[in-house]
Amino acid sequence: MLAAPARAGWRAHLQLEYAVARARTALTRRTHSGPLIVQKALYPEGPDVCHTLILHPPGGIAGNDTLAVDLKLNESAKVLITMPGATKWYRTADAPATQKLNAKVGAGATLEWLPPETIVFDRAAVRMQTSIDLHGGNYIGWEVLCLGRTASGETYDAGDIRQTTEISVAGELVWSERCRLNGGSRLLAAPAGLNGAPVSAILLAAGQTVAPELVAKCRAIKLDGPARSGITAMPNIFVARYLGPSSEQAKCYFIDQWRLLRPQFTGRDAVTPRIWTT
Repeated sequence: MLAAPARAGWRAHLQLEYAVARARTALTRRTHSGPLIVQKALYPEGPDVCHTLILHPPGGIAGNDTLAVDLKLNESAKVLITMPGATKWYRTADAPATQKLNAKVGAGATLEWLPPETIVFDRAAVRMQTSIDLHGGNYIGWEVLCLGRTASGETYDAGDIRQTTEISVAGELVWSERCRLNGGSRLLAAPAGLNGAPVSAILLAAGQTVAPELVAKCRAIKLDGPARSGITAMPNIFVARYLGPSSEQAKCYFIDQWRLLRPQFTGRDAVTPRIWTT
């Protein structure tokens, strides 16, 4: 009996370019193919910052799917990007699915990449690649990774997750991280690994060196329960991590960090995107 052919998979590509025109950050170019779109640019905090909501109508990523987002922020553009709901990676017997983010950020520009959580179903095969290239600009972004649908009791017993994140400042690589998680592996339960926690998350802020006084305020944010956190500050890169039982707790922790960091990286106080409260 012949095996069923692998599904073709979605091919989705979104290209966005921003520039300052007439004292306003404008979405000056928008092209897309496949199911990855932007509805409109929003300005809840005035013309300086363009809030952009990216939509993926299928609602989940399956085997052989490829999603790619390319961003270009020209000089002084300020952009906040988020999504209306969690990204779901479905189980697959086919080839892995891939998601890529490539961003080029010009002088005086700031990109805030603040997505909801990513939920990886048991037996999903995931490839995530992030590349941020800063040329005198700044970046704040996070990733909240949930292993299994914990609300229904699912654990991540099989599957394969591979993540690559790179950030360059003025052509110099300041952050390079590679992660591989196999479902059911000992690393998921090991104290030196995820220690049995279903949610792991990272926040990265790059382009400036965070002062010790601000680092101390960020470290003063505490977590309740069994969750653990850690903060590292180096030249041009700030890192906050979360490891625990709850994606909601991880997001709240990162939002608190973002509220402290945003004035330094954007020159503005934090304004919560409306979609986060709907």
